[in-house]
Amino acid sequence: MTDTRTLRILEPAPGVFAYYDGRVPGVRLHSPAANWLDDGAYRLGIASYAIVGDDEAIVFDSHISLDHARAVRRHLEGLGVSRFTLVLSHWHDDHVAGNAIFADGPIVAQRLTREALVANRDRLENGDPPIRPLVLPTETFDDKLALTVGGRSVEAMHFAIHSADGVVLRLPDAGLLLAGDVVEDTVTYISEAEHTAVHIAELDRLAGLVFHRILPAHGAPDRIAAGGYDAGLVGANRDYLMRLLAGEGRDGTPLSAFVADDVAAGRIGYFEPYEAVHRANVAALAAAGL
Repeated sequence: MTDTRTLRILEPAPGVFAYYDGRVPGVRLHSPAANWLDDGAYRLGIASYAIVGDDEAIVFDSHISLDHARAVRRHLEGLGVSRFTLVLSHWHDDHVAGNAIFADGPIVAQRLTREALVANRDRLENGDPPIRPLVLPTETFDDKLALTVGGRSVEAMHFAIHSADGVVLRLPDAGLLLAGDVVEDTVTYISEAEHTAVHIAELDRLAGLVFHRILPAHGAPDRIAAGGYDAGLVGANRDYLMRLLAGEGRDGTPLSAFVADDVAAGRIGYFEPYEAVHRANVAALAAAGL
């Protein structure tokens, strides 16, 4: 069992719910030993989302455990939802751990997400904590997929940012972008260093979409509860990668100083655990010879 007592249910926009957990000092959910749940997702804070219309919901990511996914489903069923479509933002463990709870409906993913889950199945099912059973997507798409929920249009779109299989959801009627891991607050996590130039180009393409507010998977709960971030979050993440790729940050400058201008401008906030992410990013680019 995974403790869900610190899970917070937020409503950043009408009919859009965020299921946020983490950023709780001194609390660990799984183990005192190093593990992906406590030291990654929970420490940085993570939200999955649901878009609700009539008796149906599109759930964006299945959260960090089966118990978290069950809590999401209970809340939605309490709202009268009986039909669920799960859409995955990408294949990483903290976004797919609860897939089994939504296995009675469609599980939609970008084609590369399904391929990555198949290729990494053994690692995911035997990780710490294990994701078992790992339930695979039932439907895939390549570039774009049109969805509806309660008569509301939702666009699933592929952006190769953070991970080659990244997916965002856009709600045109609300000017809202559910961003998964393609942007983060405080900074993006580099998981595919060799593709950083592609990620920068894709962030430029993302900035060309029409939207007013962004809801990331990893961000500050107060900002998410208040409706999310503006387009400055995309620019801050892009500029951060551009500066790292240009060789900045290798002198040991702490993240607090490295992103001070973006923090002062309100494009991002500063959250101390991202210092470790920043150091890992610098090391990843150096290891890739970039």
